[in-house]
Amino acid sequence: MKTIKNLLFLLAFSLVAFNCSSDDDNTTDDGGGDENENIVKTGILTANETWTSDNIYELDGKVVVNEGVTLTIEPGTIIKGGQGLESLASALVVDQGGKIIANGTASAPIIMTSVLDNIEVGQAAGTNLDQNDTGLWGGLIILGRAPISVSGNVGTAQIEGIAANEPYGQYGGDIADDNSGSYKYISVRHGGITIGSDNEINGITMGGVGTGTVMENLEVVANADDGFEWFGGTVNGKNFITWAHGDDGLDADQAWSGTMDNALVIQTSESGSALELDGPEGTSTNGYTMTNITLIGDAANEHFTDCRDGLIANLNNVLAYGFGENTTLRFKDEDSVTELAADALTFSDWEIVLPAGVALADIVEGAEGNDAKFTDNVTTIESASTATVGANTSVFGWTYTASQSAF
Repeated sequence: MKTIKNLLFLLAFSLVAFNCSSDDDNTTDDGGGDENENIVKTGILTANETWTSDNIYELDGKVVVNEGVTLTIEPGTIIKGGQGLESLASALVVDQGGKIIANGTASAPIIMTSVLDNIEVGQAAGTNLDQNDTGLWGGLIILGRAPISVSGNVGTAQIEGIAANEPYGQYGGDIADDNSGSYKYISVRHGGITIGSDNEINGITMGGVGTGTVMENLEVVANADDGFEWFGGTVNGKNFITWAHGDDGLDADQAWSGTMDNALVIQTSESGSALELDGPEGTSTNGYTMTNITLIGDAANEHFTDCRDGLIANLNNVLAYGFGENTTLRFKDEDSVTELAADALTFSDWEIVLPAGVALADIVEGAEGNDAKFTDNVTTIESASTATVGANTSVFGWTYTASQSAF
């Protein structure tokens, strides 16, 4: 009898073990596996994981780092977003209270790209996609609990790019130093799925992200929507580069009150504004500062900077060149002009290479007699090679953009 009982116990145990280990969609493991595997991830991560550089991780739909969970991504790791339209688009999402520790290096950046990219383990780039291949997956979405300014002065909102009926996607709060992790030397490529009208996934989306979060040395290439977009929050950024975005390069909204130090925006004919900068939607008077920025334009671009919705910001040490004769610095609304007149929106130490036959006053649109608030702080130069302001582009040597000689 004892032998039969033992056999029955072993049989029951083996069935339980088989059922637990055969679930390919289990997202509570440590992310490991045999070397050089494609590991499919889906759904909500409910326990800490580490993704390693000897495997490729494929996102099947949204993969969400849950509250209280930390996802660690090793330098050199490749992540590929699966195909899927609209609400089925893949994306890596950090929910409020979750964290990603993704500290790549210049020699081993973390690469987030499309499943259609033929890049393999150990490579810096594939061979079958280029800057014209956009909208092949979603992107990286980081959601925190730092303050935002939205209509009605409510404390939280649902981020664009995530359907309203999802159980995650909220951002905003009252924790200015909120910590969503650390993001260094990451390249996000070929993303930007549209969910609906004015509802797209950016290359890197930051919703209510706090100052406890580290964001340095980040690249977005060939995103169908914006390169980087802030929705409120207080997070500071350093050394951002975006190239061949389908809409705006750097887009800030909802009284983001952090700083951006050293950024390079490279436009194509398909791009929107290099800088699309919005003011608070609620009653907040918070503003942000951008310093050491280079904007490389295309003759087809309508605006190199678009100031909107009562913008409050300081824009310092900016170089702009390559734009066309009809490209303008636009003040879109009366509220932005009011902030300009009151010196709540300021420009300092700008240098611009103007197209032939274009005067500095010609590029200012909608300032309503306050043009000098901008033009008095601009120097026109003959060539970008003589510039004394703008980004330090030497820090971007690690990027895919540099490897394609885009600057």
